[in-house]
Amino acid sequence: MSTTYDPVTTATSLATAYVSAAQTQVDTQTTKAQATSTALTKLQSALQAFDSALTSLSGSKGVAQNSATLSSTSIGTVSASSTAIAGDYPIFVEQIATAHQVVFTDLPAVPVPMSGMLSVNLAGGETIGVDFSGADLDADGTLSQAEMARAINQAADNDGKVTAMVMTVNGSTQLVLSSAETGASGQITVDTSGLPAGSLKDAFDNGTELTAAKDAIVWLGAQGTGVKIQQASNTITAIEGVTLTVSSAMTAGSAPATLSVASDQSGTASNIQKFIDAYNTLRSTLDELTKNANAESGTAAAAFASDAGIRSLRNRLDTILRQEVGGVRLSDFGVKSDRSGKLSLDSTKLQSAMTADPDALNTLFGSTSTTSSSGVLGSFASYLDVWLDTTDGQIQRRKESVESVQTALTKRQERIEIQYDNAYQRYLTQFTLLQSLQSQMEQTTNLFDSLFAGSSSS
Repeated sequence: MSTTYDPVTTATSLATAYVSAAQTQVDTQTTKAQATSTALTKLQSALQAFDSALTSLSGSKGVAQNSATLSSTSIGTVSASSTAIAGDYPIFVEQIATAHQVVFTDLPAVPVPMSGMLSVNLAGGETIGVDFSGADLDADGTLSQAEMARAINQAADNDGKVTAMVMTVNGSTQLVLSSAETGASGQITVDTSGLPAGSLKDAFDNGTELTAAKDAIVWLGAQGTGVKIQQASNTITAIEGVTLTVSSAMTAGSAPATLSVASDQSGTASNIQKFIDAYNTLRSTLDELTKNANAESGTAAAAFASDAGIRSLRNRLDTILRQEVGGVRLSDFGVKSDRSGKLSLDSTKLQSAMTADPDALNTLFGSTSTTSSSGVLGSFASYLDVWLDTTDGQIQRRKESVESVQTALTKRQERIEIQYDNAYQRYLTQFTLLQSLQSQMEQTTNLFDSLFAGSSSS
């Protein structure tokens, strides 16, 4: 009995075999391109994370940290950057800065339309013109204190310089004007010369001061004999690298408080450890992306196992770690590397180096600022930009190259599918015809068998 062919199964098998070599090649290249794309995304994330860590360490306080304390915490708070000079500074807070507040009691509800302008003036020179003519928002024919407050707040010249609010205390409704800024320059005066004579003008002419407009007065030294600092803000930055925010005045004639600045060894070590952790994380990612195949464990090679560019990246990072800045290296401050390239911190060596030359650490680490890049951080940031630049960086170029390959592979896949369909239809036609011929031959054979069987029996 002859073999019976199923046209669909046979056509499928032969068409698959026809495109098998090309399909295998495309599948292999597609898998590789996808692995490269995934690896590039992972590399980009790792480099960006490291770059962000460098930027955070390059802030205004620097890597080397100082601490600042006040002998009397009731007078305010203090902090110090790396540029502060260690030492004790006598401080006397004579007066804190306050924002001016004026209250107007029982302003009458006046009928509208109302003509004239109210001028709210600040001692610093600003003038806010308030037009009440369109302030009757509820259209009840009278102008309430709430509508007056809204008109003041929304005046074109105001822009938040003065805030008006309505308060009701013991049944008495009051309009309060508050200066947005502390200091004498924020003192509020009201000019009612543009208002018509009447009860509203009289009420505005008789405001009561709730809080005086005062500058902060702080003495570096004893009151009356030291260096006087008078300013609108309560935040004092006269001492280099020190930010003092005063909140309470001291008793006249009392002894000055002491502001102490000292090196913060713990904070400095913490910053360096942040750098080490960020670098080690990046290094681990690079190790993962470049690991070689392992026949014993059956582990395949990583996407960048034989990538010369990534090897160059790792070598460049190592070179920057070892660079000398101002005659010192990271290793001089206790940052050491093991055989695998992982960093660790020798706290004892750091403390010794900081004691010998506390300023050298900030010079060594430097800044990532684009306008004043310097030190190790600046070198890292500049090199990372070669990879991370969104226009012409290495990662962007590589991604574009991979995308180009993936686009070409998609087109090749489309051609293979067309070749498969054409082969399938051709084989299907051929084996359908073969099946038909086979069926006819079987019918003819059965007919002859039947005839010969009948002849034999007779």
